[in-house]
Amino acid sequence: MSAVETPTAGDRRRGAWRWLAHQQTRFPLLQLVVLAGAYVYGTATLPGLSSWLSIKTILILGSLACLVSVGQTMLILMGGFDLSVAGFTVLGTMVLVLPGTWHVSFGVSVLIIVAFAAFVGGIAGWICHRLDLSPLIVTLGTGGIALGVAQVIVGSFAFANGTGAPVWLEGLTSPVTKSFGVSIPPVVVITVVVTALMAVFLHRTVVGRRLLATGANRGAADLSLVKTRRIWTGSFAFSAVMSALFGVVLAGYSGSVDLSIGDPYLFLSVTAVFVGGTVFGGPGDYTRTVVGALFLEVLSTVLIGHGVGAAAQQILYGVILLLAVTAYGRGARLRDRI
Repeated sequence: MSAVETPTAGDRRRGAWRWLAHQQTRFPLLQLVVLAGAYVYGTATLPGLSSWLSIKTILILGSLACLVSVGQTMLILMGGFDLSVAGFTVLGTMVLVLPGTWHVSFGVSVLIIVAFAAFVGGIAGWICHRLDLSPLIVTLGTGGIALGVAQVIVGSFAFANGTGAPVWLEGLTSPVTKSFGVSIPPVVVITVVVTALMAVFLHRTVVGRRLLATGANRGAADLSLVKTRRIWTGSFAFSAVMSALFGVVLAGYSGSVDLSIGDPYLFLSVTAVFVGGTVFGGPGDYTRTVVGALFLEVLSTVLIGHGVGAAAQQILYGVILLLAVTAYGRGARLRDRI
């Protein structure tokens, strides 16, 4: 009878690392630790950051980052990409201009913008699937179309104040507005609801599972009788609509229309998704994107508080993005795991 080998300290350490690596694939543990560390450092070095007003401000900015990343998360999970986020975001802010230029109500303005975004986004998804074209090129084109339409609506002016945002729309992103009598900004509640709905959709519905299957292995999904063209068309339409609706919320936050207002949010949506741990075709989910978005906003607040310039922040964000893509890109592709 052979003697039972006693695990060495090295074996136990390797086992612990493997367990942590496995847990990291299931939950964004590292991101949560870094998020907590960044906030603790900020509260220790920046007076007032721990106040409820500062926390609400961070939550508002984090919620905006989360909301602009909804469609981007879905497309990246499906193996696509969306460069039209900035264009459709600007188009969404046209709710401040349409009532005065087209003489329609605010609600009708939103419906017009959403319908146009769904139509153009759906066409982009259909073209990408039907002609096997890169989503980078196609969505760059549809984003240009959306921005061009916004320019036509505004006219020859680079800025427009429009008719002003409704009071209730401004209140969505105001730190002094309450939700159900509680001192929490409504946009934060909206983000929590969207996060829950996305979790249910992706993991508890047939369409969500088909979307994940399409991203994992489109060929296998086709052989499994998943109508991947419908998945692509619907997902791109959804992403465009969510970007446009985010533009509506952003219009209430900014109170004015700027044709370049959506530019920072394209990079932010991509960075939040990848920093959160979602990669092309999966694995990942929207909850990871929320963690990534909150980390970026806390980090941005701390850096601004310490006087770090915009250029240095962009460099740091780029490094973080590269590290995240490199770290998660080393793992086996989801299509090779199933």
